[in-house]
Amino acid sequence: MMALTWEYEGYDPEQERLRESLCTLGNGYFATRGALPECAADDVHYPGTYVAGCYNRLTSEVSGRRVENEDTVNVPNWLPLRFRLRGRQWLTPDTGTVLEHRLILHLASGLLERRSRYDLGEGRVLSVRQQRLVHMADPHLAALRTEFTAEGFSGELEVEAALDGGVSNAGVPRYRELDGRHLTHVHTGTAAPDTVWLRCRTRSSDIRIGMAARLAADAPLTVQHAPGQTTQRAELHLAPGRVATVDKIVALHTSRDPAISDPLDAAIERMGQAPGFDELLDAHITAWDQLWRRAELDVPGEAGGILRLHLFHVLQTLSPHTADLDVGVPARGLHGEAYRGHVFWDELFVLPYLNLHFPEVSRALLRYRHRRLERACGAARAVGRRGAMYPWQSGSDGREETQQLHLNPRSGRWLPDHSHLQHHVGSAIAYNVWQYCQASGDAEFLHTKGAEMMLQIARFWADSATWDERLGRHRIKGVVGPDEYHEAYPGAAGPGIDDNAYTNVTAAWVLTRTLELLDALPAPRRQELVERTGLDGGELEQWEDVSRTLHVPFHGGVISQFQGYGELTELDWGGYRQRYGDIRRLDRILEAEGDTVNRYQASKQADVLMLGYLFSPAELQGLFQRLGHRLEEETWRRTVDHYLNRTSHGSTLSGLVHGWVLARARRAEAWKFCQEALQGDIADVQGGTTGEGIHLGAMAGTLDLVQRGLTGLETREGALWLDPVPLPELSSYGFALRYQGHWGVRLRLEREQLEIAVPSSDRFPIDVRLPDRALSVRPGETCRLLLSG
Repeated sequence: MMALTWEYEGYDPEQERLRESLCTLGNGYFATRGALPECAADDVHYPGTYVAGCYNRLTSEVSGRRVENEDTVNVPNWLPLRFRLRGRQWLTPDTGTVLEHRLILHLASGLLERRSRYDLGEGRVLSVRQQRLVHMADPHLAALRTEFTAEGFSGELEVEAALDGGVSNAGVPRYRELDGRHLTHVHTGTAAPDTVWLRCRTRSSDIRIGMAARLAADAPLTVQHAPGQTTQRAELHLAPGRVATVDKIVALHTSRDPAISDPLDAAIERMGQAPGFDELLDAHITAWDQLWRRAELDVPGEAGGILRLHLFHVLQTLSPHTADLDVGVPARGLHGEAYRGHVFWDELFVLPYLNLHFPEVSRALLRYRHRRLERACGAARAVGRRGAMYPWQSGSDGREETQQLHLNPRSGRWLPDHSHLQHHVGSAIAYNVWQYCQASGDAEFLHTKGAEMMLQIARFWADSATWDERLGRHRIKGVVGPDEYHEAYPGAAGPGIDDNAYTNVTAAWVLTRTLELLDALPAPRRQELVERTGLDGGELEQWEDVSRTLHVPFHGGVISQFQGYGELTELDWGGYRQRYGDIRRLDRILEAEGDTVNRYQASKQADVLMLGYLFSPAELQGLFQRLGHRLEEETWRRTVDHYLNRTSHGSTLSGLVHGWVLARARRAEAWKFCQEALQGDIADVQGGTTGEGIHLGAMAGTLDLVQRGLTGLETREGALWLDPVPLPELSSYGFALRYQGHWGVRLRLEREQLEIAVPSSDRFPIDVRLPDRALSVRPGETCRLLLSG
């Protein structure tokens, strides 16, 4: 049985930011970090609340240059609730004497519990218990219950609760040179004797934000409005052993919400209708119960506990409420301000999990991309290309949000950022469209929005390919691959590398699948698409040609990461590890030395090996065969070994991909990398980054490792394909999934036995394919299979 709680014992200022991220509560609409309500933002604490899709753009002066950035907005802080004995200083773990302190994250119920005991001197102890929720049934509500108990004394306790609009984005130290003041026109007022409100707007995106808070306490309330803040006060009489309770209920709306006219009016109205804490908690627990049933995952031991925490944070960031929003997959969740809340390619690691549990959420996330298709086509036209060039970093409207400069904190230098050349993000979007439709059976989406995206992404790749007479191949030049370390050739005047193997192979896959899709479209729909896009037969012939002739470089019997990779210098890995210890960010180390990682055969994370993450061995061999290469099993093994020894794992995704690939290539070593992926955030292996927001792709990827990686599960050709590779460390586990209208299909692996149970329904039987057999499992049936050795 997996752990149902995640706990921290004792107060440790150095660990506070990490705990705040991992104790974040959210519901897919908004999330609030697990900061202590009595603590203001400082170098230790960082309370932050983030609304999905709420961005604002500001221009800052940095090193004499004007730099424009769009950021997710830290909206007004609803948490503040502080307390003190009458006439004494406000109590916090930093100002008082802490006897006990515990944080308990109840994963099953989405509740954060805090228990503290303060020594007040002279034998007096104040016990504080808090329960916090961000409501999973009503996505616009949050609640905080605080219980005070006097031990060994009686007296008056002053309690002050506030809504604070004087916040800024200051959660990431390296961004502090940038303007973080995103809110303006902050106004406050009183809606009822127990209810106050705050409204404001973002400075450039003009998103209006409305908040209302209701305080319930067994004492008279007073209200004070100050610039940027509204405060409610109560004075509680404490008697020994008697609990005094204060409940704070909050409603939050923005002008991006559907079916409202004014966010403040909506927040006040919702607050007036909201029940008390106990009733809110009951509805919240019911909503979480339903989520856990749909996302059932049974993995034993420590790994199971971590996986449950990962699943918890995925569901808080991308819940069924997300299906109603125009948002993408924020790489760092709704848990902090790192990466400025931008959308990268992380959905490549997230959607395969969601497809088989919450397909309506996957569809909504793909619609985010479709709504920005026109912008992507405009970006391609701006560089003289046809089709759609999706941005590496996306935010509110789909323009490229990758900054022009990035700071190396090791050297203190601002450097050009060329990561916008990672055009492979387009292939990730096409891959996600295909995977979603295969898993869900959503032909309507595939034939309409999905086909439109895939067509324009395929068109971009075909138009990006240039013919090389000497090679007799098409080439794609001037890109950056998933590795991210190599942005240019050593000494080159301009950025970009040529024939990145991952980019070229995935481009060939996009072209191939899009040609198949166009052939399979109903004739009337195909005609519509051809007319709308100006597609002609000559263009399709070019796609066919490019899909078979894209250049894949090799060197020394292994797949080259890109053309010329094999000519780069070998790095003294042992020497650098001895000198620096942690060399995950080798690029920063070398730049600080006046060198560049572009000179070396060194990768930040999996690049070529990403092909083994996306495609099964059989599909990858088929892709290479189409491109005119035989990908022997031994060639792939040599390729895995080559890059395994030349990767610094500077990304949390790296361990995940290596574990996935090694489960089939070198099983004995796979678990080490699986463990690294599991530990990524809870142990903050990147050294301080988790406190700025979780790594959502890595968290979801570990779930998918269990769901698809170790089971070999594929959804294609109308069947569930399974090819299990049980690891000794993880050979018994089970999960439920949703597949083409079947709810709650259960798969369980017990060492040498695979069990498949299909719940009763009026749906069709599920075709299941294993390497050595095929079978059909009807609704209401349970099938048990012995796996061949």
